[in-house]
Amino acid sequence: MKYRIRTLLFTVSILFIAAGIYRGEVQKVLIKAINICLECIGIG
Repeated sequence: MKYRIRTLLFTVSILFIAAGIYRGEVQKVLIKAINICLECIGIG
């Protein structure tokens, strides 16, 4: 039973990651991460 749940969760997570990549979310997350880093350093 644990193996089935683990496999199901892994499959769903891969599908969500693929959907995010397809929608262009990677670029948005990268831009937000860069902005946070620059604010932390004090440049932005």
